[in-house]
Amino acid sequence: MPTSSRPQNPLHERYASAEMAELFSAKHRYGLWREMWIALAETQKELGLAIGDSQIERMRQAASSLDLDRVAEIERETRHDVVAHLRHFAEQAGDAGGVLHMGATSAFITDNTDVLLTRSALELIENRSAVAIAQLSRFARAHRAVPTLAYTHLQPAQLTTVGKRACLWIQDLYTDWVEVRRIRIGLRCRGAKGTTGTQASYLTLFDGDHEKVRELDHRIASRLGFEASWPVTGQTYPRKQDSRVLAALAGVAESCHKFGTDVRLLQGIGVLSEPFGDSQVGSSAMAYKRNPIRSERMCALSRRLLTDAQNGPLNTAVQWLERSLDDSANRRLVLPDSFLTADAVLLVAANIAGGLTVREGATATLVRRELPFMATETLLMEAGKRGADRQALHEKLRLHSLEAHRAVERGEENPLIEKLMADPDFPLDLEEASALLVADQFTGRSAEQVDEFLATLPTEVLEVSGRAEELEV
Repeated sequence: MPTSSRPQNPLHERYASAEMAELFSAKHRYGLWREMWIALAETQKELGLAIGDSQIERMRQAASSLDLDRVAEIERETRHDVVAHLRHFAEQAGDAGGVLHMGATSAFITDNTDVLLTRSALELIENRSAVAIAQLSRFARAHRAVPTLAYTHLQPAQLTTVGKRACLWIQDLYTDWVEVRRIRIGLRCRGAKGTTGTQASYLTLFDGDHEKVRELDHRIASRLGFEASWPVTGQTYPRKQDSRVLAALAGVAESCHKFGTDVRLLQGIGVLSEPFGDSQVGSSAMAYKRNPIRSERMCALSRRLLTDAQNGPLNTAVQWLERSLDDSANRRLVLPDSFLTADAVLLVAANIAGGLTVREGATATLVRRELPFMATETLLMEAGKRGADRQALHEKLRLHSLEAHRAVERGEENPLIEKLMADPDFPLDLEEASALLVADQFTGRSAEQVDEFLATLPTEVLEVSGRAEELEV
C-alpha cells in the first residue's frame, strides 16, 4: 500500500518519541521472538538435550534475516502468528529448525517478549518522568519566594508562592516515578512453564527430572535479566501484572492532566504562560491568540491514557481458568498504545516545564488587589493589641470589605485600606497599616517548603539529562 494511502497513526507519527515507537516496532518485537527461541534452545542444550553447537550457530546466523512478507504469507495459511514466525525461522535455520520451540507453547514466546518490552518501556518512562521533574524543580527553585494568589474553588484564597505551587506538580510526578521504578524492578517473566503451566512437556523432554525442569525455568529467567519467573502460571503470566503496569501509567496521566489543567487556568488568568515560539500561530482566525496548546494536548493524551488503563483489570477479570484468548487482541492495542501515549504525555510535560514563564507584573497586580482582604485578620489582631474592641472592629472590617469587593468587581482599585483609614474607630495609621501589607509576610513557609521538599528528591532525578526545552512539541 502506498505510504499516502496508509491509515494515520498519530501516536507514532505525531506524538510519541522515535525511541518508544522503535521499541514497539514489528522489527524489534519479532527480533526478540527469535532471541527467545535461541535462549530456550541454548538453555536446553546446557541442561543436556541433544542440541549441537552448529545448530545454535545456524539459529544465530538466521536470526537477523527476518522477512515479514514471508511471515504474512505463512500466517494467511495457518491463521496463527507464532506458528508463522516459527516456520519461517525454521526454514531459514536449516537442521536447527527441528529443535526450535521444543516443549514450548506460544505464550513462552509472546509473554516473555511482552515483559521484556514492558521493562524497556518502563525504563524509558522512568527517565521521561525524571526529566519533567528536573525541569519543574529548576522552575520551583527559581521562583521559590515569588508571591502569588492561591486558589480554592478557583476563588482567591491566601497567598502562596509560584515555586510552592510547582512543588505540588513535582510531588505528583515523583510519586509516579517511584511507582514506575517499583513496578519495573518487580516485573517477573513467565519463564518456561509449558502449555497450561504444569511444565509437563519439559518434564517429558528431561525424562522426568524435576530438578532440570526447575533449573530450565530459573535459567531462562536469569538469561532474560529477571530475578525470577512467576512461580505458578496458567498458559500466560498473571494478567494482574499488566494491570499494575497500566495503573502506573495511569498515575502519570493523572499527574500530567492536573499539571496541564493548572497551567491552562493560570494562563487564562494571565499569571503564567507555557512556551510560545516566536513564529507560533495561536489561531487561524484570531492572530492575537496565545492558546495553551501544549497543555491542552497533554490533557487530551492523558485522558486517552486513563481510559486505556481500564483494560488491564478488565482483561485480568475475564480470563477463564488457565487462559482464554479474548485478552490477546486487546493487549496488542492497549499495551503499546499506553506506553506510546505515556511517552508523548511526558515529552510535553517536560517541554512545558522547561519553558514556563511567570508573568510577574500580572502576578503582582493580582496580589496587590487581593492582599488587603487577606490582611484583615492581621489588621484585626494588631488593632486588638492596641485596645480596640475586637467584636465591634470585626463587624466594621466585614462591612468595609464588602464595599471594597463591590468596587473591585467594578474594575476599580481595592479601596479597603483607604476605607479603614477613614474610620475613626480603626487605631492604625496609613504607615502602620501599609507596613503590614507586605506580600512576603503572607506566604507562610512556602519558600522554605520548596527548599525542604526539593532536598528530599534523589540526585538521579534532579540531575537527569534531558533536552526537553529543545523538543518539537
